[in-house]
Amino acid sequence: MAELLLLTSTTSGSVQALPALGLLSHRVRVLPLDPAAVMDAPESDIILLDARKDLVGARSTCRMLRATRIDIPVILILTEGGLMVVTSDWGADDLLLDSASPAEVEARLRLAREKITHIEHENHPEEISSGELYIDASGYTARLRGLPLDLTYKEFELLKYLVQHPGRVFTRAQLLQEVWGYDYYGGTRTVDVHVRRLRAKLGVEYEQIIGTVRNVGYRFDPPKDRRNKDSAVTASSADDAAE
Repeated sequence: MAELLLLTSTTSGSVQALPALGLLSHRVRVLPLDPAAVMDAPESDIILLDARKDLVGARSTCRMLRATRIDIPVILILTEGGLMVVTSDWGADDLLLDSASPAEVEARLRLAREKITHIEHENHPEEISSGELYIDASGYTARLRGLPLDLTYKEFELLKYLVQHPGRVFTRAQLLQEVWGYDYYGGTRTVDVHVRRLRAKLGVEYEQIIGTVRNVGYRFDPPKDRRNKDSAVTASSADDAAE
């Protein structure tokens, strides 16, 4: 069963917007077709956007959704006339006619969920590696040169997030939002403390993989694989000996 969010200007909700939903077992929450309402919307698997009567409003709402909720599939509900005006720049993932059968609605919902799951798996694989640093996202463990790192939960989450975005600079405020969440009210000093602890646990040789960008924030600088470095040194020594 999927958690669906239906945005519609009708008072009768899904009964009128997409009658086939009444024959399916998904949980449907209904909110007005209003960008302000969407900002406080509950978490959902899929957003259904009723564009049957207000194409202009639906387009602006769809674009706003794409800008703020990029990880949630958006499916438009249209009449046949609406098919003439909808374009890719709306930002919708799929569309449904309001007369669609339960079987078609179910199939499109399933495909939308499978697609986002596949994308999330590609973007956030279970095991992430960079040089001799390995992170097991599902097991909440990290290893460096084969040895486990003794990390707290937030230290692990911070390291994982940085490693997932190599070379990208994050401000302290961004890291607070992404790692600690919107409901955390502590100051940005918390990020500095956790970075300092992470560096200490990585050791002198690897502490520099969490780089500081002055007056901005932090970034992950991928470490070089020590085995490759040793191979290069060995090859260089062999060349010197041959000479």
